[in-house]
Formats: sequence, C-alpha cells, structure tokens
Amino acid sequence: MPWQQLLSPQPRLPSASLEEWYASLLERLGPVAPLQVAMLGGRLAATPGLAFLAGYQGALRALWPAAPFTLGALCVTENRSTRPADMSTRISALVLDGRKDFVTAADAADWLLVAAREDEPGQPVQLAVGVVRNGAPGVRIETLPALPLMPDVSHGRLHLQGAHCERLPGDGWDAYVKPFRTLEDTHVLAALCAWLWGVGQESVWPQDLQLRLLGLLAGCAEVARQCPSTPASHVLLAGLFAQFDSLRAELNAAFASGDPSWAQLWQRDQGLLSIAASARRKRLEKAQTLLGISL
Repeated sequence: MPWQQLLSPQPRLPSASLEEWYASLLERLGPVAPLQVAMLGGRLAATPGLAFLAGYQGALRALWPAAPFTLGALCVTENRSTRPADMSTRISALVLDGRKDFVTAADAADWLLVAAREDEPGQPVQLAVGVVRNGAPGVRIETLPALPLMPDVSHGRLHLQGAHCERLPGDGWDAYVKPFRTLEDTHVLAALCAWLWGVGQESVWPQDLQLRLLGLLAGCAEVARQCPSTPASHVLLAGLFAQFDSLRAELNAAFASGDPSWAQLWQRDQGLLSIAASARRKRLEKAQTLLGISL
C-alpha cells in the first residue's frame, strides 16, 4: 500500500454518475491493487456512498483478479435470502435463467457475477458463478427506488432469460460467494475509514482520532493480505470492527463541531457498516470454535 499517496492532501473527485465517477477514479489512480482501489477511492470520494462503491469494487477485484476495469457487481440475493438452497436461478450449458433481487449499482455495472444452481434434481445443492454483460441478450436490469441509506449508490433487480455466460472455475459458494462476505467487509471498512480520515484531515479533527483512523487502515491492510476463508481472518476482522465501533462517540462529536454538510452525510450513511453485523457475529462465533479460543 503506497501510504504516502493516501496521507498526502489531494482534491476529492466531484460527484457524478457512478460510471463516470469510477472511470475518473481509475484514471486518477492508474493500475493499482484491490485494496488501493478501496482506500484511495474512499479518500477521494465526496460521500460515504461513493466510498462504499470504491470498497465494493476493490473487493470484487480481490475476489476475481481477472475482472475488467469497469464497474461490476456480485448477484446473489433472491427473495431476501443468500442461502444456496433458496436460490432458483440456474445455469445450464453456459446459459443463465432466473432473477436476482438486490444488485448493488446494477444499472451502472458493466459486468455481473451471478451465483446460480447447477445441481441435478434430487442432488445436493451445487453453486456456480457465471459472468454476463449488462445489456447482453437475455440480461435486463430493473432499477429500484433509491434507499434512505446511500441514495447515491443505485441498486436494482437482475432478470435473466436464456443469457449466455462465462462460467468461472471452482465452486460458486466456496470460491466466490462465501469469501466475498469477508472481502467486502474488509474493503468497505477500509474505504469508509479512508473517507473519514480525509474529512478529519480537512476539518482538523483531534490528532489522536486521526491517528487511530490510520491505525485502523493499517489493520485493514494486514487483514486484506490474509485468506478470507480462514478463521483467523474472521477474528482479526472482528477486532477491526470493534475498534471502529469504539470511535463512534468521538466521530459523532467531531462531526457535530465541524461543517454541517459533512455531518449530514455521516448521519445519513453511517449505518452502512452495520448492514452485515449479524453475519459477522456468526462468523466470529464459528471462528472461535474452530480455533478453540474464547473472546
């Protein structure tokens, strides 16, 4: 991680459409590693939502290093569930049929990773991941209304009907869907901490608070180096989120004493890190059992 680039004062990228903003980000950064996309993108973002987008894209590239240099999305959820047994989307002979109900930045994404069942009737559930291009025959995006949280990052429903795809190698659950949860948590936390660091630098927050945000970023860099499927990674990541939670009162006080526009953005979007809190707790509990430790 080129820390000097993160620490140096630099102008934020202006808000734009998601495609334009992300293209401007990559033009500014050049060829960088996934964690750099998250951290530097978060630092250059004008809103927490755009910081989230940078973290999400960094996580996708950590998951699939061969990903194109355009916006992408991972499509898993069906009827508010991510359980393989609850999925009806199927892949057969490199053709996808089905529906995904919640896709981040769906209308802006150029490519879509789609989790789909490929098991035969009566056999254990087996997932694969296929790649389709937005706008290709049989691929349709239904844009959904903006949410109160991060309204600047769109989401939509993906409809697939006879859509030809590229099947990624490996098991869809173990190689893609399951590790992405940890990758996304790590990269989004890094992106949001980088956004906060930038706000704190510009707003001259207390030095101790700024330094602890940098400590969190250093921790994210270490966790990002680990295999996302190991119990140790889940414990270390839980430690980072515990550190972040311990800063909330100081962050709220810092925002309250500064520019109201920053405070409004933080008040609106700070809950984005709480979305997957329940899943993280379950992974931590399982990791402790596997490691034989108690926290």
